[in-house]
Parts: sequence; C-alpha cells; structure tokens
Amino acid sequence: MNRKKIEIMDTTLRDGEQTSGVSFSVSEKLTIAKLLLEELKVDRIEIASALVSKGELEAVQKITEWASENNYLERIEVLTFVDGGKSIEWMLKSGAKVQNLLTKGSMNHLTHQLKKTPEKHFSDISDAIFLAEKNGFQTNVYLEDWSNGMRDSKSYVFAFLDFLVSLNIKRILLPDTLGVLTPKESYSFVKELKDKYPKVHFDFHAHNDYDLSVANVMEAIYAGANGLHLTVNGMGERAGNAPLASVIAVINDFMPEIEVSVKESSLNKVSKLVENFSGFRIPVNKPVVGANVFTQTAGIHADGDNKKNLYFNDLLPERFGRKRKYALGKTSGKANIQKNLQDLGLQLNEEDLKKVTQRIIELGDKKELVTQEDLPYIISDVLDSSSYVENVVVESYVLTHAKGLKPSTTVSLRINGELFEATSSGDGQFDAFMNALRKVYADQSKTIPILTDYAVRIPPGSNSDALCETIITWKNNKKEFITRGLDVDQTVSAIKSTQKMLNILEMP
Repeated sequence: MNRKKIEIMDTTLRDGEQTSGVSFSVSEKLTIAKLLLEELKVDRIEIASALVSKGELEAVQKITEWASENNYLERIEVLTFVDGGKSIEWMLKSGAKVQNLLTKGSMNHLTHQLKKTPEKHFSDISDAIFLAEKNGFQTNVYLEDWSNGMRDSKSYVFAFLDFLVSLNIKRILLPDTLGVLTPKESYSFVKELKDKYPKVHFDFHAHNDYDLSVANVMEAIYAGANGLHLTVNGMGERAGNAPLASVIAVINDFMPEIEVSVKESSLNKVSKLVENFSGFRIPVNKPVVGANVFTQTAGIHADGDNKKNLYFNDLLPERFGRKRKYALGKTSGKANIQKNLQDLGLQLNEEDLKKVTQRIIELGDKKELVTQEDLPYIISDVLDSSSYVENVVVESYVLTHAKGLKPSTTVSLRINGELFEATSSGDGQFDAFMNALRKVYADQSKTIPILTDYAVRIPPGSNSDALCETIITWKNNKKEFITRGLDVDQTVSAIKSTQKMLNILEMP
C-alpha cells in the first residue's frame, strides 16, 4: 500500500508561545528548535511573528544561523503581515527564508477588522508576495478565520482561493482560528477545497476550544489535507492548539494509510523539556504525555496485566520512551504492590505482603499519594512492627500549639491492658508528648530511656510528602537502640517510633 505523507509543522515557538504567561528566552527557543527538527524529526517549524520585539528577532537570528549551517533553513517559518513591506524588512534582518503571510479568510474579519474590500485586500496581498519573491523568500498564506469564512462567506473564500492559486505560493494554511469547527465540518470544508483545487497543498490548523482538535485533525486528513499544524503539549491561546503527541499517536494507530516523519519515542522527552522551559504544566491525565496516563491504580487492572496483559491497549508507554507504573493507594491491592516490588527487586511472603497491602490502604484512606520510592520504608516499618507484641498502645492524644503559649499534650496510654492518662507541656509538641509519657511511667516507678538522636527523612526521589520516617535513638542503662516510625505527619511518625520503644521496654 502506498502511504500518503502528511507534513507536520510544529508551531510551539510561535502559536504555542501565545499561551498566557509563556515567553521563551533566546536560548530556550534555539534549544527547542533543534529538538523539534533533529530529535522529533518534524518537517517544519514556525518559530516567531515578525516585528514583535528585539528579543524575538535575536531568537530568530540564532535559529536561522544554526539552521543555515545544518541545511534546515527552508524548514524554518515566520508569521508575517500584509503591512507594506515592514515584515519583509524584518525578515531580511532575521535570516529566515519562508514567510507565513497572515491574510483574512472571512468577510467578517476583512470588513470589521481591516475595513477593506476584497479587491483591495487581494491587491495588497499580491504586492506582499511579489516583494517576498523579489527578496528570495518563499511564501505560504494563512487564511485567518477560514473556518467561519466557510460557514458564513463561502463565496468570498473561493474567490480568494481563485486569486491565490494564480500566485507563486507553496502552501495555503487553513486555520480554525476560534476553534469552532465540528469534525463533520472539518471534513466537508477541507473536502470542498481539495475537490476544487486538487493540486494545492493545504495545511490544517486546529484549535481546541471544544476539545475537538484531534478529531478535527483526523477528519481533515481523511478529507485530503496535506499538512498539519501542531504544538507540543497542545500549547496555544485560550484552550490551545491540536497537541502533537496525541495526533501522532492517533495517526500511527488508526490511520495506516498515512505516513508521518515524527519520532514517537522522543515525544515524552521533548514534552517534558518544553514543560520546564515554558512553566506550562501538563495535566496529569493528558493523553500520551500526562504523568498518570500509563499508571494503573486499581488492583484488578494490575492483576489483569499479570494475566496476559488484559488491560493493555496499543498505547504502550515504551513507544514514547515511558514505562507503565502501578499506583499505590487504597484501591491498589496486592497485584499493584507485587508489580512495584518486582521493579525494586524485592520479594515478600504472602503474610508480609498482606500486612504491607493493609498499611498502603490505610495511607490511601488519608487521600495521600504513595510512591514506589516510599515502598521500602513501608516494608521496613511493617516488618519491624511485627517483630514484637504490642503490649503498649498509644490509644489517643491531643496535640495543641498556639501562638504565645507553650505546646501541650494530653495522652491516653494502654499498658498491658490498663489505661493511663496524663497531660503535660513542652518546648514542642513531641517534647510535650514525651513529658506526658514520663508522668505516666513515673507514677509506676519506671524510667523512660533518654532520647540521644532524632532524625527525619523522606524517601529519596519521592515527588510527594506522603510519607515521613522518624528515626529515634534511645539509651538506657542496658543498651542503645533505634526505633522507626512512618506516617504522613512528622509528629505522628515520631509518636509511632516512640510507641515501638515502649513495647521494646516491655519485652522480657
């Protein structure tokens, strides 16, 4: 089967930079441009708008200098305007060779924004294209608001296209500027143009205001579109543009007759870098590149994956340089935990696995995220807790901390079945807790070991504060020993560590 090649033009550095609050530096633009062309292998990139700023000009100069040295110059594009030659002067300074000329694709825009007649607009466009050609520039033409033009002023659109095809232009760019198209319209509008102008190269430029951009892109391809405009992470004005990663995955999986040059395995890498440079955070549930999209949470899914990959689809994470994860939480179950243990090279017997599972469920009930990095800490805590009988239990406590007052604690303690209660203050909440314990034990003529070291840590590499481990070193007249406590709260983890110490004291 002969596959149709679709050009991918990435406009992250131009349309994507219109995302509210985003502005790339010169070095960031150059780095992203290199990655898009050399790592991702997109066909073309749109990197700037003419006349915006001195910094924008400098960025384009840096990119075109690099592109010229590496034979990419004809794949670098800049948005220009019908402005009596000002954009062309800017292009001459920039080093770019391809202009994407912005024109009006609807009578509404032409009449109310430019306040021109079609004849005047066409004449000005002709002058801009001839001037570009005279200076050695290649021209593509944007029909701004083309989608509404097809809805409301179709005769104008076709009169405009009849005019454009007589000029020396390479591509006509069809933007759904306001993101208003439905998939049905995307197909029918592009099909009308391809039927009338079968030899013209049309690019389709979708926006995502109704979350239909990927569906619209699919229909535009089916209708005969020759190229697509996409952005990394779907960046762009308002709801953004059609997202590069999603569109590439859809084409590769559902459109076998279509060929694209983009390197799938690099999508995630470039996505994360653009996220860092832009500060535009990727939603965790964003297809292909979101943090959670290859994470199974329900234990039944992990169990199914162990049994012939029952919950896999064609979106295998390895395609995108990623790895499937199994979340740890109240719905995870033993299967998820076993998957994470395998990754860590750990094994537990059935009894210990049940205990670890129960502890993770307890943490999940607190709505806390438990990570794979937390797992060894949980295992250590659970196995350590099972090494002795709990003769001492901290039944309840109240910790208070108020400005201008010393922290205080009331604690209820069960020792060998008998309940004791005491209240005390201290320099901090945990110090107050320890003073209350000393009161309880003093009444029984017992002494609590001296605390000689107190350390707190979170799992290295953990991206949450879900777990906190408190390690306390104790010393009495017999020996020095260490206990550990694990919880989402630092003071509570210290109390758990202390409860272990009290139980060690009760051991024969």
